[in-house]
Amino acid sequence: MKELLTLLINLTCFALISCAQNVIPLYPDSIPNARQVPDEENSQTDEKGILRIYKVSRPTLTVYQAPKEKANGAAVIVIPGGGYRLLAAGHEGHDVAKRFNEMGVTAFVLKYRLPSDLTMVNKEIGPVQDAQRAIQLVREHAKDWGIDKDRVGIIGFSAGGHLASTAGTHFNHAYIKVGKKTNLRPDFMILIYPVISFADSITHMGSREHLLGNEPSAEKKQEYSNELQVTKKTPPTYLVHAEDDQTVKVQNMLLFATALQKNKVPFDFYLYEKGGHGFGMNNPTSDVKWMDLVQEWMDKSGWLKRQ
Repeated sequence: MKELLTLLINLTCFALISCAQNVIPLYPDSIPNARQVPDEENSQTDEKGILRIYKVSRPTLTVYQAPKEKANGAAVIVIPGGGYRLLAAGHEGHDVAKRFNEMGVTAFVLKYRLPSDLTMVNKEIGPVQDAQRAIQLVREHAKDWGIDKDRVGIIGFSAGGHLASTAGTHFNHAYIKVGKKTNLRPDFMILIYPVISFADSITHMGSREHLLGNEPSAEKKQEYSNELQVTKKTPPTYLVHAEDDQTVKVQNMLLFATALQKNKVPFDFYLYEKGGHGFGMNNPTSDVKWMDLVQEWMDKSGWLKRQ
């Protein structure tokens, strides 16, 4: 009864678009590629205030509607990182959405399923199914949120950057049912210290193992090495990384930038000398705020134009 009541409240909020941070289920009916198991999701906040969510099997979107006086029609789907093991949902999720609201952009924080053989039939496609479904849902309800369906971008951090870049390079393959033939290609991408490659020499091994298992085939490693999937149709991209990142090597970002350049895809980037990994919007070693640079890039690229 409690779950039914929660669902009805969420659906009512969705219909009225009246909740400040409206949480909606990603799939109103059955979740694709899911096993019927109990919901064991749990979360914790550490001493630094970092929120971590574990064992996600019921994906949602949290809507941060841009204030009417600032809204320009742009939208972005925010994908937190966490090595495909957890979601860093605060400083790489909800905090980021609020900053986009300041820019007049409506933001959607994606709580995607974490790969697990216990909760999914095929764990490697669960996250990308959720990313594609988020794009589909945002575009199909664009008028309800007052956004332009042709200005829907995606931002991902760390393993969330891998998921975002998967959505941005695998969009010709629908991992979900697309009854209305919705365009699954993000209009732009923003990738922050992203996991890009699954090559042995530079990958973040934890992300790869959680998504593909301990001994993935050469074919699977290539399939999910997104620098190898870039084409001329890959969305324009902004990249951020720190040279001293010991968790996700900067070569991930550089390989993706090289592939974008080779395919003549517009891109820009900011490379910090220091900062390590997982700093969210604020690199404590620098006065440069990369979100300010992203805002300039989005404005210059026409994504922030008013309708």
